[in-house]
Amino acid sequence: MKKGLLDILKGKFLVSNDAPKNWLFIIFVSFLAAVMIGSSHSADKKVHQIAALNEEVKELRNQFLDGRTEVQQLRLESKIAKVLSKNEIYPSEVPPRKIKVKTSKIE
Repeated sequence: MKKGLLDILKGKFLVSNDAPKNWLFIIFVSFLAAVMIGSSHSADKKVHQIAALNEEVKELRNQFLDGRTEVQQLRLESKIAKVLSKNEIYPSEVPPRKIKVKTSKIE
């Protein structure tokens, strides 16, 4: 066991007779490690991108709510009366009346 461990530490398995088989395995494992690292970086990049998009969605939702609140405020009768009073247009003091139209049957 001690001799086998020393052979591995010295790198004799890389220069022995069956070294090409070992080299192919090392290259294969290195390729798999590179693919795994690349995949991990890609996943991290997507996670950061998703987080940024979620923040953008929250910001746009807040802008929408602010705009909707402002529009609701502008639709109020008191706000309209205030804006129109600058142009000297005032609401009627007489309430509106319902107009009834009677139709007669023509024979």
